[in-house]
Amino acid sequence: MTATVTSTSAQPARAGITFPDGFVWGAATASYQIEGAAREDGRGPSIWDTFSRTPGKVFAGHTGDVACDHYHRYAEDVALMAELGLASYRYSVSWSRIRPDGTGPVNTRGLDFYDRLTDELLGKGIDPVVTLYHWDLPQTLEDQGGWPARSTAEAFAEYAEVVYRRLGDRVATWTTLNEPWCSAYLGYGSGIHAPGVQNPVSAFRAVHHLLLGHGLAARALRAAGAKSVSITLNPCEVSPLDPANTADQAAARLIDGVANRIFYDPLLLGRYPADVLEHIARFTDLDYIRDGDLEVVNAPIDVLGINFYTPAYVSAQPGRPGALDYPGSEGVAFRPPVGPVTDMNWQIEPASLTRLLTRIHRDYPGTPMMITENGAAYPGGTADQPRIDYVDGHLRACHDALAAGVDLRGYFLWSLMDNFEWAEGYAKRFGIVHVDYTTQQRVLKDSAKWYREVIRRNGLE
Repeated sequence: MTATVTSTSAQPARAGITFPDGFVWGAATASYQIEGAAREDGRGPSIWDTFSRTPGKVFAGHTGDVACDHYHRYAEDVALMAELGLASYRYSVSWSRIRPDGTGPVNTRGLDFYDRLTDELLGKGIDPVVTLYHWDLPQTLEDQGGWPARSTAEAFAEYAEVVYRRLGDRVATWTTLNEPWCSAYLGYGSGIHAPGVQNPVSAFRAVHHLLLGHGLAARALRAAGAKSVSITLNPCEVSPLDPANTADQAAARLIDGVANRIFYDPLLLGRYPADVLEHIARFTDLDYIRDGDLEVVNAPIDVLGINFYTPAYVSAQPGRPGALDYPGSEGVAFRPPVGPVTDMNWQIEPASLTRLLTRIHRDYPGTPMMITENGAAYPGGTADQPRIDYVDGHLRACHDALAAGVDLRGYFLWSLMDNFEWAEGYAKRFGIVHVDYTTQQRVLKDSAKWYREVIRRNGLE
């Protein structure tokens, strides 16, 4: 018996649903993807500045030098958020704007920008949610070892405290890291993201030091007075291709360990899973995991951010080479997408989001959650019905999770506007606001108008 996916075409009419009172409706962006102003007001280079200038690394040689020019157009962008009725906006801070070399003197001009942005949001009645790290490590820290080095985790905690001291009187919710899986495995495993390293030892060490950096930053934020501390993961909803096949079950457990439990368990239980440690030990000794580290990593969080886009189905295939972004996955095959896909060639299966959320609720009870990213890339201009269908389906999946008892507190759509999509450059458009990168004109897509009505109704028709 093989798992199948039903096409979302020709769906029957859907019933209206309402979300709980107080459910947070928001949208999200990231600093390097939208800000531009790469060399202005004292900002130092990040690993993405370096990576995007390395020939062959980013589509068509695109960079984030200008991006959406949000650094200069933030007031216009906040006005769009207000027009949409957003209750909250999740933005990330550029570490290299604040401390150009990662440590050392603080660049007050960088802090001034986030000061202005935060005040503009609050003036429009929009709550800011700050993410301290969305992949743009200062290049100087990478030159000194990057995330595989313990010193980067320590520097991150110092940086977190600096930002909190400036914005903490107005920002209630603080997210330490965005998607450490990507930072570790795409940055240091497969190398398809900055800094472009391909080394499984570096990848696993980066996982631990990212988690340690989260814990140290969470402690620093609490000590400084932070009311709400979180971290955002991008867990993989992974299933055996044949649920009755024991080899496929083992393949799924291996991928679940490397993708999910390596993050869930230290954060929420204060320990690494034994099978995951055994797996890592195939590549490196574990001396980088020091006594007391896991107590730090297990710092209490107020909400777990979940970024979700697509599921994974895996099977055992002896002799198959491993995927570099899942170190040690030799003999595991990932099934190609089945049914409808997005412009990223990601399978669309909203029910897999419900399964993911209920799994976390079951295995890690008492964990409040927030969808901190969900959305889809589609080509074209402002007519984007496929994006509406994608988000509609995933919001219904969220509602199903709520009905199953999941403590889900809000939804942040990715993304507010088209932007620099990492290694894809400007070729992929995730935004509900269309951006003309030549003129920087912003135009609401049909999905933005639809999302405005979702927010107004607190539900779906």
